Amino acid sequence: MTLHPLTRATLEAQLRQIGVERYHDRHPFHARLHSGQCSMAEVQAWVVNRWQYQSSIPMKDAAFLSRCTDPALRRIWRSRIEDHDGGVDEGGGIRRWLKLAEAVGLDPDYVASGRGVMPATRFAVDAYVRFVRDQPLIAAMASSLTEMFAPAIHGQRIEGLLKHYAFANSDSIAYFSHRLSEAPKDVAFTLNWVLDHAVTRADQTDALRALTFKTEVLWAQLDALWHGYVAGNIPPGAWQPGEGQL
Repeated sequence: MTLHPLTRATLEAQLRQIGVERYHDRHPFHARLHSGQCSMAEVQAWVVNRWQYQSSIPMKDAAFLSRCTDPALRRIWRSRIEDHDGGVDEGGGIRRWLKLAEAVGLDPDYVASGRGVMPATRFAVDAYVRFVRDQPLIAAMASSLTEMFAPAIHGQRIEGLLKHYAFANSDSIAYFSHRLSEAPKDVAFTLNWVLDHAVTRADQTDALRALTFKTEVLWAQLDALWHGYVAGNIPPGAWQPGEGQL
């Protein structure tokens, strides 16, 4: 039986429902972090491992751009790389993340080397980069729509870090405050593009599955973090508390 395409409103509602049910703001590690229950070793482990994701975002977007034949789409999408890489001398989400690393007592060069990243974190992020590189454009773009749900968690994180951790100030957590304005801009374009172009039921299903996949990538990273540093099962080769300090 051939399924009829979803209406635009229904597709958007189903995409948003994925965030309600599956976004990583529901993960217990974030509740632990935002409520001040994390030890400094756990905070540092989060910064070390999240680096793998942060540093891969521009490469993910560059892989996407390499497949775009539409110059107008490339012009809009490349701002994502600029947001994360910044200019030659200053700015960018990657350098703001390294400022956070320094604030929590880590050597930024150590964090940037990626040596302490857990295998599960690396595998999850690499899977996301491959997905965006290899999947149809609609699915690749839809996978980035976790940004629809990001401002809420960034707001919670800013409030929680400032309240509970001495390292937190407007400079050290600037990564999150910048994303409060960057993410909605990206979502406004990407959501409309997906809704405009996913007009067959097959494409709509691909978009929904892509967004689900991305929530699983984010969730898997936190599962690994919890298993390694809250439950105390640090895998061989991963960051050990006390390593990479300033």
